[in-house]
Amino acid sequence: MASFQRWLWVNRNYFIIFITPFLILPLPLVIPTPEARCGFAIILMALYWCTECMPLAVTALLPVILFPMMGIMESGKVCVEYLKDTNMLFIGGLLVAIAVEHWNLHKRIALSVLLIVGVRPALLMLGFMIVTAFLSMWISNTATTAMMLPISQAVLEQLSATEADSDEKELREGQDNQAFELAEVNIKPALGNVTGDKPNTNPDVEARINALSEGRRREREAKYLRLFKGMSLSVCYSASIGGTATLTGTTPNLILKGQMDDIFPDNNDVINFASWFGFAFPNMVLMLALSWLWLQFMYLGFNFKKTFGCGSKNEGDKDAYRVMKNEYKKLGTISFAEGAVLVIFVVLVILWFTREPGFMPGWATELFNKNGQYVTDGTVAIFMSTLFFVIPSQLDVSCLGSANDEHDEDEHDEEAEDVEEGKKKKLKGTPTILNWKVVHERMPWNIVLLLGGGFALAKGSEVSGLSKWLGQSLAPLRSIPPFAISLILCFLVGTFTECSSNTATTTLFLPILASMATTIGLHPLYVMLPCTISASLAFMLPVATPPNAIAFSYGNLKVVDMAKAGFILNIIGILSINLGINTWGMAMFNLGAFPSWANATNITSTP
Repeated sequence: MASFQRWLWVNRNYFIIFITPFLILPLPLVIPTPEARCGFAIILMALYWCTECMPLAVTALLPVILFPMMGIMESGKVCVEYLKDTNMLFIGGLLVAIAVEHWNLHKRIALSVLLIVGVRPALLMLGFMIVTAFLSMWISNTATTAMMLPISQAVLEQLSATEADSDEKELREGQDNQAFELAEVNIKPALGNVTGDKPNTNPDVEARINALSEGRRREREAKYLRLFKGMSLSVCYSASIGGTATLTGTTPNLILKGQMDDIFPDNNDVINFASWFGFAFPNMVLMLALSWLWLQFMYLGFNFKKTFGCGSKNEGDKDAYRVMKNEYKKLGTISFAEGAVLVIFVVLVILWFTREPGFMPGWATELFNKNGQYVTDGTVAIFMSTLFFVIPSQLDVSCLGSANDEHDEDEHDEEAEDVEEGKKKKLKGTPTILNWKVVHERMPWNIVLLLGGGFALAKGSEVSGLSKWLGQSLAPLRSIPPFAISLILCFLVGTFTECSSNTATTTLFLPILASMATTIGLHPLYVMLPCTISASLAFMLPVATPPNAIAFSYGNLKVVDMAKAGFILNIIGILSINLGINTWGMAMFNLGAFPSWANATNITSTP
């Protein structure tokens, strides 16, 4: 019986794949309407996404099969949804991230900041959180976590080893002092020992020393186990928090951008890089500060003199600092490729911010977008990322040396051979900053399909009338205060994302939230924006996000450690988001009024 249950568990994915469609098949058969047929497709994809019985990207392709066969949408119209402007923005942002990772620029930035912050426990944790959050704004949360955790482990191991050496040295000195005092007490018996026998030693002293040594060792191990746990959690949590600050920081943000443009095509580009950053960055800083305080309380306590290091540095701090210094020296001097990547990255961010800042006309508005949205953030991202395939990775000055060598005809044969070899090498050409092989290996193409699957679902819901039906069904929510609706939905999404990918969560919820908002006369962003950020707050389980899984794999954490810390952080994050949406978010997006562009959609008519 036990073996049969194990066999069922091992092969559970096959049962889910084949049995689930038959279980929900009565829905379109009993209710033969377009809404029911679209509901069948969405429920099937939701169950496949939650159980991950199939790869998420493969599940995202199901609308290409189901919508045409069920008469919901034509195949050509479904396929168009899989490569839109938002996908181009995603690809351009990832190309920049790949270039930063390929040339180790992210490691140089991280170590530079950590050398400034120092190695005192509280400041070290804060430094790692700031660096991780900043890097996660631009490169993937997974890559940031995978890079930062080994550095944090190496620094803490050095601190632990130095403290162990210091304790051992202190105990040896204490033992020598006690032995000296014991010798003074026993000097007379020793002088009277005419037989020349060895003086008696006191075994109680050695026993006390050994017990003290063992007690300090246990105390030190417990202390650094707490530090290891706190540092691991701080890195993986700050990676998830940092990804919420920019439009390209994590996939749910881009899904919101795509859904807004798809469901509300006349929204006047209300969500762009600058507007998202204006709302999400202050919220990220607030969440990061509160998270640091919570983790500080859990794993370090609030002994400010001890944890912040008021006073001079000890040997342990100097040794740990030396570890980071050596890691930085291994990177060498900054190369031409690193400098080029940094310049392109900075220019890209400036162009994103100034394209359409909102409070003044941007460069795109003045030059290109006078009669429509011709140039978008995706255009800028693809243009700048294309430069990585044009600019060489180094300045080739070998030709100057070769020219000088040719003037000297009396050189030895070996030098002539070196010149010939140099010419042959030059014929190969200087490689560019990026090549397609590197991009192909590191680009998460599955996310592009996931984005497209979400857009196809949203379009199918709109065309079939399912969105309108869902919105009308949620009309009784009109009697609930808006802030309560936002808070409840954020908690719902935050709970759901613990057991499902944040991409699948936002893909499923956002079209429903858009329908609900237009039905009850609420600004769509008032619920869609906080719920999108809440989908990234998966802090409680190791399987919730890749950064959590990486931190858990180091072996210092237990599930209960992550659950205890993550539960409070989920609450902190949701409260922070709702504080932001009801304060500066309200002013930025004019959330107190129902927008005209939402009333003009085909989802539903607002009463």
